[in-house]
Amino acid sequence: MREAISTPAAPQAIGPYAQAVRANGFVFVSGQVAIDPATQQVITGDVAAQTEQVIKNLQAILAAAGSALSSVVRATVFLKNMSDFNAMNEVYGKYFSSAPPARSTVEVARLPREVLVEIDVIALASD
Repeated sequence: MREAISTPAAPQAIGPYAQAVRANGFVFVSGQVAIDPATQQVITGDVAAQTEQVIKNLQAILAAAGSALSSVVRATVFLKNMSDFNAMNEVYGKYFSSAPPARSTVEVARLPREVLVEIDVIALASD
């Protein structure tokens, strides 16, 4: 069974994709950027502030899917500049301190809406 997940507590998709899809016991969350769901605008601030907003967006989508950050098994982090790795990692580590998921971090040339960081995750469907 495949179910698209959508919540107003996270930014609305800015393209033809679902915020997340729940299938076969997993939740696949689309890449999230630092958009405030209340305004649908990119927040101001450095990579740490943007990472904080991204993780809040991930939390909201996972909650709507009946999951949680503690159920994340895989994450991919996309950074505009790898020199922001330590600042992103410090914020990320606050949320994934116990039994963190597998993760890749890559530097990319550009991200949607000119943000500094994007993160997508795969989680177990229930916490």
